[in-house]
Amino acid sequence: MLDKLELEKIEMAILLEGIYRYFGFDFRNYAEPFLQRRIWHRIRAEKVKSISGLQEKIFHDPGAMKRLLDDLSINVTEMFRDPPFFLAFRTRIIPLLRAYPSIRIWHVGCSSGEEVYSMAILLHEEGLYERTKIYATDMNESILEKAKQGIFPLDRMQMYTKNYLQAGGTRAFSEYYTATFENVIFQPFLRENVVFAQHNLATDHSFNDFHVIICRNVMIYFNKILQDHVHSLLYESLVLSGFLGLGNREGVKYTSHANYYQEFDCTEKIYRKIK
Repeated sequence: MLDKLELEKIEMAILLEGIYRYFGFDFRNYAEPFLQRRIWHRIRAEKVKSISGLQEKIFHDPGAMKRLLDDLSINVTEMFRDPPFFLAFRTRIIPLLRAYPSIRIWHVGCSSGEEVYSMAILLHEEGLYERTKIYATDMNESILEKAKQGIFPLDRMQMYTKNYLQAGGTRAFSEYYTATFENVIFQPFLRENVVFAQHNLATDHSFNDFHVIICRNVMIYFNKILQDHVHSLLYESLVLSGFLGLGNREGVKYTSHANYYQEFDCTEKIYRKIK
C-alpha cells in the first residue's frame, strides 16, 4: 500500500499533466520543492483538502486556475533590481551596443515590468532607446496587462530611486513618472519601443534573433531538464557576440552550452556568445 508521500507524488503528477493538457501550461519540470510550496498554499487558500481536491476545483472553476497560475508565476521584481547588474550593463555593454544600427533585447519572465522600464530608462539616458526594440515576455497574461500600464505603487519610489542612482542614473528619477494619490504612472514614451507578449519557456519556441537576452532569477525554479531546455532556447535566440544576463544564482558553467559563451562579467553573471 502506498504511503502518504508516494500518493501525493502521484496526485501532483496527475495535476501537472492535467494542467498541461487542458490549459497548455507546462509545470511538469519545475523544481519539486517550489511546486509543493505553491500548490499547498493554493490548497489551503481554496479550502480544499488535497491535491486531487484542487485539481477538481481548477478544472471546473476558471478563477481557481487563474489564482493557481498567479501562485506559480514568479512575480518578485523591482525597478533596477540588483543595481550593480544595471551599472555593469551601462558601463560595459552599452559602449559595444553603440555600434549596432538597431538593437533587439528580450526580457524573459518580465513579470509586472519594472525591470523592462528600468532598461528603457537606461537606454534613453544613453541615447540608444530610439533604435532599440524591447520584447518583454511572461507566461501570465494578467501580469502582462499590469506591465503594459506602467503603474506602480508610490511608496516604492524611494527604494527605486536609490536603486536607480546606484545603477548609474544621471537625472532626477521623478522625471520619468507622474504621481497620483497612491501610484505613479511612468511616461508613455518608455512603452513606445516595448512589445509585451505572452511566451512560455517550457512550451514555446524562439521568435527572433536578439542582441541581448535578460533572463534573471527565472531558471532557479526549474529542474535540470527544463533548465537545459531553456538554455538551448536562449542560445538559439541570441546572435553571435550577443549578451546573456542571468541571475546571481544562475550560470552557464554546468550546462551543455558552457563552451559557447565567454564570461563577460563573472560577478554580475553576464555572458557573451562566442560560437
